[in-house]
Amino acid sequence: MMKKIGLAAAVLLAMTGAHAYQFEVQGQSEYVNTTENDKNFTGDLQGTYYFKDVDASKGPLAEAAFLNKASNVSLAYHYGKYNDSKVNFQDNTAGVKGEAYFTTPYTSSIPLYASASYNHTDADGKNADSPDNKGDRYALEVGAMPTDNFLLAVGYTRTNPLALDTSDVLGYGIAKAYGESAYSDHKDFTTARAKYVGAIDGTNMSLGFEAKGIFNSDRGAYSLKTDLFLNPALSVGVSFADTSQLDSGFDHVWGADVNYFVTPAISVGASYVKANATDGNTLDTDTVGLNAKARF
Repeated sequence: MMKKIGLAAAVLLAMTGAHAYQFEVQGQSEYVNTTENDKNFTGDLQGTYYFKDVDASKGPLAEAAFLNKASNVSLAYHYGKYNDSKVNFQDNTAGVKGEAYFTTPYTSSIPLYASASYNHTDADGKNADSPDNKGDRYALEVGAMPTDNFLLAVGYTRTNPLALDTSDVLGYGIAKAYGESAYSDHKDFTTARAKYVGAIDGTNMSLGFEAKGIFNSDRGAYSLKTDLFLNPALSVGVSFADTSQLDSGFDHVWGADVNYFVTPAISVGASYVKANATDGNTLDTDTVGLNAKARF
């Protein structure tokens, strides 16, 4: 009996007090309130495997993988349902993504970066105004880290109608991800991204920043996100996106979030997103989300 108690205590300590991890599981749900409907929810789940242990003892816990340049592979799933007086559908999206940080003999002092992802969306329409739709989204990125904790990357994305990015849903919320799905005849896009995380001198705080763009010859969208890490465990963030050129129905998408690591292995968070409708679209949208992570 004492051996069983000791084993259970060791497992609990490993989950709540460890400063290194190799697996991460994240779950999220958003309540979606539009001008015509306030009864819809989404659900998201993602599992990530890191090829080496991630040291979470330095810097913001939320950015431990990025600070460690931790190569990984992840699987994600998104479920959404929406209905109003006209539109009625549910969608399922499954995605896979891999990220790699590496050096070569010619770039030993500058880490390189590459990522690839694939997402498949299956939208099941429930009436004549909501036809069935299946779409695929492919994305590639390459980049480099010219200084510590600073990534610059460019890429290519090809998307068919209404193909969501599960990573974008988890990072920015369904409203922004839907607005950036680029469901139009323009299927090939170039992407650009910059990300930085750094300590604020003389304090226990850090600052994170990410800017993303997706565009082709005549259409584009961009997003900005800033996080203030008040300490390694607690952060508050704001985000902004403009997806109006993608025929998304949304103009500006504003967001705010707070995340807290109860232990180095478990976090909880909440988010709010406001999406302003463009002319001709009456669906101003607000979402409220809750999320949790577990690392082991």
